[in-house]
Amino acid sequence: MSRQDDYASAEQRLHALQQCPAALGTAESVDWIETHISWLLLAGDWVYKFKKPLKLDFLDFSTQALRRAACEEELRVNRRTAPALYQDLVALAGDTHGGLQLLPLAQAPPDAEPAVRMRRFDQAALLSHVLEAQRLTPAHIDALARHVEGFHDKAAVALPGQGWGTAQAVRAPVQDCLAALQPQVAQAMPDLGPVLAQVAQWCAAHGEALAPVFEERLRTGRVRECHGDLHLANLVLVNAAPQLFDAIEFNPALRWIDCVADIAFLAMDLQARGRADLAWRFLNAWLERTGDYAGLQVLDYYRVYRALVRARVAGLRLAQTVGDARAACLQEQQRYLRLALCFAQPRPVALWLAYGFSGSGKSTQSLGLVCQRGMVRVRADVERKRLFGLESGDASSAVPGGIYTADASLRTHDRLAQAARWALQAGHAVLVDATFLNPAMRQRFIALAQELRVPCRILCFEAPLDVLRERVRARQQAGGDASEADVRVLEAQWAAARPLSTDEEALAVHVDTTQPVDWDRLLPPVSNSGAPA
Repeated sequence: MSRQDDYASAEQRLHALQQCPAALGTAESVDWIETHISWLLLAGDWVYKFKKPLKLDFLDFSTQALRRAACEEELRVNRRTAPALYQDLVALAGDTHGGLQLLPLAQAPPDAEPAVRMRRFDQAALLSHVLEAQRLTPAHIDALARHVEGFHDKAAVALPGQGWGTAQAVRAPVQDCLAALQPQVAQAMPDLGPVLAQVAQWCAAHGEALAPVFEERLRTGRVRECHGDLHLANLVLVNAAPQLFDAIEFNPALRWIDCVADIAFLAMDLQARGRADLAWRFLNAWLERTGDYAGLQVLDYYRVYRALVRARVAGLRLAQTVGDARAACLQEQQRYLRLALCFAQPRPVALWLAYGFSGSGKSTQSLGLVCQRGMVRVRADVERKRLFGLESGDASSAVPGGIYTADASLRTHDRLAQAARWALQAGHAVLVDATFLNPAMRQRFIALAQELRVPCRILCFEAPLDVLRERVRARQQAGGDASEADVRVLEAQWAAARPLSTDEEALAVHVDTTQPVDWDRLLPPVSNSGAPA
């Protein structure tokens, strides 16, 4: 029997099973979902996931033994994040003539078709659908960043010599993806050939230039057993909290990757779905939790790759569909190819300094700006605590000698400067969130911008002293904030304050935080030349 016959026979058999709800333990109708590599039957409280008998350049499900091994691996890798969803393995025995039977895998005959049994959830709870329904909130994004960071923190770490995360291992799947897309595009969308060629040229140049960075990321433990397919359709709200599922099981090379390669998929997906603001909120929340600002050097490379992956998946589905579904696949492939090219283009780069007293609204108000404009934010309050092994919301009272010494402040600004340098050199606009009440600290960052030949602006966040006092008191009472400044600290800042110099004032934009801030009105976008865009 040919591979095509195997595929048709397996599909026919599962459609027959779909028509026998009793064999699946339910009296209700059975729903059918198809992906480019799997068939899923949704029956009652359960989902049965079968592998398609395929052999592609990135997976091999061509034999029953290989499909069984893939099912076993799927159970293992997904119980790391969703143990309640992934139940056990079953197998389909019998045929359409003598009757079909679903059995526990251990009780099934050797020729039975294996499947993963999962607990069913409401499809409306998928984050892709939550977003479409306009119910995905900033709180969901913040919780997702915590969930992903926690998962990565506990994930197994790749070691040099295992083959994962080397420059060659990073570039190989990108090259494979481009090679697979070339005949797809040539046949279905020849007008996009120049777009694909431009992206391929960018990937080749940047893949080579970043080779030492990839190796350094491996050496410093940033390559781990990640998820591998971290997009919105593989995230679900469980008890109102986002949860990862459907990690890649079929190819370990696609799972043992840089953590930035993992989060780049989600950031790309949010932007592809028209929510670049949420993408940047997620990226900044993840960066604050990990401190991995060095990873910004490889972010664009991985965002381009992830867009190419989705373009390729659309191409695979294209070969399996007809009619309106085929037209939708073509449109999707075109959208992702253009997004890949977008990520490869230079963007306006500038260094912004968030300047002001404690309670002036620097952190609260700047978050909206960085999400809206696609910027990286680095916060002094967070990085200061990281220096001492503290989480951003931890109290520092237990640290001997305290964390607010002159030496700690100098070290904190060293970290801020290094993070800003990484981000700027990687082509990202950066906002550094600190009080910047010390003129020497301001001059250090202005000099950094001059060295890197990018514009520098100072955002002066302002409010009357009585408003500042009330905000600081309220923040202390609420607890959990990275800033620990109290009214005493605020009043000391106020008493010692000196105005900006004439040269600094020329860079300043004054932000009144006693009223809602309209960034579009206050700050026209700035180009690389420093002029309004």
